[in-house]
Amino acid sequence: MDMNKEKARVLLVGSGGIGTISTLNLEYGGRASVTAVLRSNYKAVKEKGFTIHSIDHGEIEGFRPTEILSSVPDVTKSDIAPFDYIICATKNVPDVGNTPIADIIRPAVTPGSTAILLLQNGLNIEAPLMEAFPTNIILSGISMCGSSETEPGVIVHKLHDDLGVGPFKDEPEAAERAKDFVARYGAGGKCSVWYDVNVSFSRWRKLLFNAVINPTCAMTRMDTGDMRLCPGLLDGIVRPAMREIVAAAAAYGHVLTEEMMDFMITSDPIESHIPPSMLTDVRKEQYIEVENLIGEPVRAAKARNVPTPVLESLYFFAVSYQWKLKMKRSRP
Repeated sequence: MDMNKEKARVLLVGSGGIGTISTLNLEYGGRASVTAVLRSNYKAVKEKGFTIHSIDHGEIEGFRPTEILSSVPDVTKSDIAPFDYIICATKNVPDVGNTPIADIIRPAVTPGSTAILLLQNGLNIEAPLMEAFPTNIILSGISMCGSSETEPGVIVHKLHDDLGVGPFKDEPEAAERAKDFVARYGAGGKCSVWYDVNVSFSRWRKLLFNAVINPTCAMTRMDTGDMRLCPGLLDGIVRPAMREIVAAAAAYGHVLTEEMMDFMITSDPIESHIPPSMLTDVRKEQYIEVENLIGEPVRAAKARNVPTPVLESLYFFAVSYQWKLKMKRSRP
């Protein structure tokens, strides 16, 4: 890829709350043209564009990326120019039999050229992509954004977009591609985006939120404001579970602190009553990201003999929700 090119060609798969704000930032900065692949919201957005209520961008009606598609294009069978970046912003739910993200994006990947950015939460999510695309650079995107799609094509964005991007592999070319993406993403000046020098540490740190606050809110049906207001919940469940993440991270050489725990607990303004992604999914009776967000850190802890009784309880509650939803959907 020519790092000096005026606009990078970007394919985004998964234009929900986080993906749409990412598209908006890239298009707003003028250094990328985004082709967005939409599924359940395709018809609504094709007809009217996105309606966005954003803390960073204000009120926007009729926003459309450069191109809107209903399926991933095959760059080998048409006159479509190669993509410089593919952003994967879909939910990661391998336990429910969904098509793996590697298979979804495969038609659009140019071997040895396209950089793939995983704008997804969780631990060890890069492994299937590295196996599927050994000659392509795989990047990590860790977002603190507080954005959700409340109905098809309507995005409510309540928390300033803060995005860390870095390479899963410590290689010079991968670092350069990550820095190029950071520059393009932040060109509009509406977000905070930074180069992540230690992706593994950052993902363990984000687990303080994703493996603890996310399932706690989902299983109690409380948003982050109510979670903090509920008597006993922080000291009885949230902080003990976070300390188990701290202990597991330490077993892999990462030092997480009490200050980091406090930051994750208070990162959403209490009066905003922001629903984490799992709670949003539960409210919509959708599958939740159980395995990569909770299952993987529990298994990683077990592999280093770190006890995680509170995390395991959250994990089995989440697995039970997933099972119940599967059973409901399987009925005629």
